[in-house]
Amino acid sequence: MISFRESPDQVRRVVKERDYTARVLLDQSGDVTGRVYGVWGPPTVYLVDRAGLLVGRAIGRRPWGTPAGKAFVRELLAVPAPS
Repeated sequence: MISFRESPDQVRRVVKERDYTARVLLDQSGDVTGRVYGVWGPPTVYLVDRAGLLVGRAIGRRPWGTPAGKAFVRELLAVPAPS
């Protein structure tokens, strides 16, 4: 996950409230996200694999909490990290 132009305190609160377990890149300026992933405005979802490569993107909210959304994320996580 990438926090785009949010304060670390705000991100910590949201992560705790929503019980996220994934790591969050804190990009307060938005420069890293824009330069590396081409993100210039939320809400945009970028899927990054275990090697740090962009493997997908979607504009707008997605139903990640549904059975289909969870299955999709599980499939992405099942791919092993490169050696």
